[in-house]
Amino acid sequence: MPTLAANAFTDLMARGGVVMWPLLVLSVIAVTLILERTFFYLMTNSPARLERVSRLGRLLRAGKAEDAKRQAATDRSVYGDALQRLLDEELTESAAVDAVEHQRARLERFLPMLSTIITAAPMLGILGTVVGIIGAFNELSVNRADLDLNMLGGDIGEALITTAAGITVALLTLLPYNLFRAQADRSLSRLESLVAAALSRSGDPAQES
Repeated sequence: MPTLAANAFTDLMARGGVVMWPLLVLSVIAVTLILERTFFYLMTNSPARLERVSRLGRLLRAGKAEDAKRQAATDRSVYGDALQRLLDEELTESAAVDAVEHQRARLERFLPMLSTIITAAPMLGILGTVVGIIGAFNELSVNRADLDLNMLGGDIGEALITTAAGITVALLTLLPYNLFRAQADRSLSRLESLVAAALSRSGDPAQES
């Protein structure tokens, strides 16, 4: 069975032409980044982690900044890191913006690359289509008197295979990308809520007992 799969894959790559190799590279990169981002968001937005974020928010709204800081010190997620950075310095609007923006890079990491793959894969498929059609026309013009239908069919097949491969890579990357983008937006909203809770109590002179 593995041998048959390997032979089918080799045959597909050969019939698809040279453009199939960049598409293969893009698909490997996409799968790797999708797995990494999936693991990251499962850890970042797990139910236990979100419950901890909610608890941090309640502590901040109650004015218990020191308790919140101690709990944030044990949280290695974007939420704990942002809150710890914010509470380590004077609570100001600029510090709040900096704390959120510092985590944005972690939350949106690799998303531009996935977006590029979504755009580039169909373009490569179209390039393969053009190459295949050019080959077919060359066959028609050079060997009009003694046309080899097998060669002509191979060129047309190359055009169709690369188009299908490019669209497939783009579609399989699009859904995870949209899910990751939604997760990033929700995570940033939670960060902003934590920061707002900290700022709302920054001028409160009351201290925890």
